[in-house]
Amino acid sequence: MAELENTTEHERKGDTTMYDDEVPKPSTTRRIIIFDTTLRDGEQSPGCSMNLQEKLEVAHALAQLGVDVIEAGFPIASPGDFEAVKAIAQEIRGPVICGLARCREADIDRAWEALRWAESPRIHVFLATSAIHREHKLRMTKEQIIELAVAGVRRAAKYCSNVEFSPEDAARTEIDFLCQVVEAAIDAGATTVNIPDTVGYAVPSQMYRLIKTLRERVPNIDKAVISVHCHDDLGMAVANSLAAIQAGAGQVECTINGIGERAGNCALEEIVMALRVRQDVFHADTGVVSQRLVPTSRLVAGITGMVVQRNKAIVGQNAFAHEAGIHQDGILKEPRTYEIMRPEDVGFSRSDLVLGKHSGRAALAARAKALGYELTPEQLDRVFQEFKILADKKKEVYDGDLAALIEQQTRVVPDTWTLESYSLTVGTQQVPEVTMTLRRADNEVRTVTLSAGDGPVDAVFLAIEKLTGISVACRDFHVHSVTVGKDALGEVQVQVEYNGDIYRGRGVSTDSLEASAKAFLNAINRILAKNHHPKATAAEPAG
Repeated sequence: MAELENTTEHERKGDTTMYDDEVPKPSTTRRIIIFDTTLRDGEQSPGCSMNLQEKLEVAHALAQLGVDVIEAGFPIASPGDFEAVKAIAQEIRGPVICGLARCREADIDRAWEALRWAESPRIHVFLATSAIHREHKLRMTKEQIIELAVAGVRRAAKYCSNVEFSPEDAARTEIDFLCQVVEAAIDAGATTVNIPDTVGYAVPSQMYRLIKTLRERVPNIDKAVISVHCHDDLGMAVANSLAAIQAGAGQVECTINGIGERAGNCALEEIVMALRVRQDVFHADTGVVSQRLVPTSRLVAGITGMVVQRNKAIVGQNAFAHEAGIHQDGILKEPRTYEIMRPEDVGFSRSDLVLGKHSGRAALAARAKALGYELTPEQLDRVFQEFKILADKKKEVYDGDLAALIEQQTRVVPDTWTLESYSLTVGTQQVPEVTMTLRRADNEVRTVTLSAGDGPVDAVFLAIEKLTGISVACRDFHVHSVTVGKDALGEVQVQVEYNGDIYRGRGVSTDSLEASAKAFLNAINRILAKNHHPKATAAEPAG
């Protein structure tokens, strides 16, 4: 009988699924701080580097999403990182803007130079503490570690009152020593102490005990927020972060789509919705505007080139798809039979088929806004032109098609070269022959015809290299359909290497070869924008 008294009305009726607006808000609900590190740890994923304008675009999206803290970068890492953190600090209002620094004077000073313009700045200092790091990386004693950590926190605290300290590899640090370091850092002025599972080694029960032990044994722990930063090497970053919340952690460090070093970080969208859907378990919530999760996920995927897997929780294409007949029957009768949250709650649309070739600019703008995109008049003009071209090719334009067009047209990369036209002759045991015409930014038009390549895509890439004068090594090539049907838009993403650096390119079209050409050109334009390559104006086509 006592068990029955502790159940909710939904559970007594056998229905334990509640949508966002039905979730009971316990009187003990805690507000969890969402610390987004997409622009710092997320950008460290191989091939995920962003330019300044792309970082600003993501930062604006994160602010609209409602994250509490944006870790904008590692200012001393490079001039580019410094300028990005500075620009974000100057431009973004709302979230706390954070910069990372080692416990070194030069790092901390440089971080403050970038952050001083922020409305709410935070300096995040870190120092490794585990035995393996002390012995092999730092070659320091425990006493030296504590001394350096305290000095780093104190120096940061002279610049701003909001200071975070991370004992790197905390999950593999001896608990007695970890308690000492955390206590010393708080005494020195740390207002947040972050407990990283740097190599994704922990399991949920261990993470729970770790946070619980710190709360019990560190005498000044109530003077700081406990944070966690979990990596996904064993696929448990989200589970470990949730366990830490249950043990009393008040901040979670995470990234959009879970991108980050190696196997990635704790996925922001999964943490947010786990807390929101299961408030009956976690008694916690965030300030994130969940309806912006899908648009933000798409933005980051488009900019970084990290495609979201179809079965990705919350934001994947299949997250609310139902193939089995039994499931479809249940959904039609009552969505809660097989959906524990509404697609609208995370930014998906129930009505996917909206626009056609007779749709006007106003309808397009309204649909774009419903999908989470705020377009400038210039961007709307470009998208509308491409939309009309696409609508002439397709009978119906899906939300996915429109999102792909918007993301293609709003990427901030100068178009030194654009595709005018191409024709291709190809067959079995025949060397492809391609004729391609490109237009340069100064309106000069160049054409080349050549017979080369191992296939049609290779021939297209070789023609572009010939016309632009830029030779690269293609490291990755990926093509997938944006929506469904024989006339679906194809999206191509490429990664190329030039002078030791990796550049991404992205293109969409109903013609997969045209999409490939656009993606390759997008990568070439990124190279030219970064390097101001003289061949951008001097190259002469051969043949």
